[in-house]
Amino acid sequence: MGEVKLRILKDRIFTFIIYLLTFLSVIPLFAILFSLVKKGLGVINLNFFITLPKPPPDAGGILNALVGTFLLVLIASIVSIPIGIVAGLFLVETRNRFANMLRVLINVLQGLPSIVIGIIAYLWVVKPMGGFSALSGGIALGIMMLPMVVKSTEETIKLIPYTLREASYALGADYFTTIFKVVLPAGISGILNGILLGIARIAGETAPLLFTAFGNPYLNFNPAKPVDSLPLLIFNYAMSPYERWQNAAWGASFVLIAFVLLINIGVKLGGRRWRVKL
Repeated sequence: MGEVKLRILKDRIFTFIIYLLTFLSVIPLFAILFSLVKKGLGVINLNFFITLPKPPPDAGGILNALVGTFLLVLIASIVSIPIGIVAGLFLVETRNRFANMLRVLINVLQGLPSIVIGIIAYLWVVKPMGGFSALSGGIALGIMMLPMVVKSTEETIKLIPYTLREASYALGADYFTTIFKVVLPAGISGILNGILLGIARIAGETAPLLFTAFGNPYLNFNPAKPVDSLPLLIFNYAMSPYERWQNAAWGASFVLIAFVLLINIGVKLGGRRWRVKL
């Protein structure tokens, strides 16, 4: 009986330690969010979203950064999502040395520092094009996003029961019809979560854009020209000696965090709606 009580006591102590460490680990997160809300929310107003930056000491708005961020994420998604989904399918469906080598390369790419990817994009895209551009920035971000799309597709497809394919084959569907109309729709939730993680990562990246998109204080929709983004604007404004610029950096940080949060919520809700019950 005494041994049972000792085990119960140890279990409660261990549970308490887990809750305590969990609480301590989230304190910095809540402290950061509190600072962003406190300092950033006061800057937010309609003009902050619909006006362009102004010369110092005024700050102006972040319209150019919002448009640039959307353009960069769009280009990165166009580059990485189709390639990532096809590559993930290839890794699941193919078992040979090339597939194993490709899997290793994807893991290596996922661990590359963002600034290295920025330098690579500079050499591959910026120099041949003869200047900075949204296209080069989107390609750099797409390279960063690619491993997450590949891994999420691969792991999601692995979890889909093979009986689902057998049922499709039994109804007369061919291989490609089964893959693209049965298997992929069944794993859409997991794939969307991987795309979400990729967008969440690249939305806050600054280092690759310093070598590619470069920044632009004007409104630009041309992918062949430099563009600004929220991370670049925050980077430049936070280091400035002007108080209004620093306040604008806090506001842009709040907008960026809210943007990522809304994407997470939207994809979670969409994933539940589109999920196929197996």
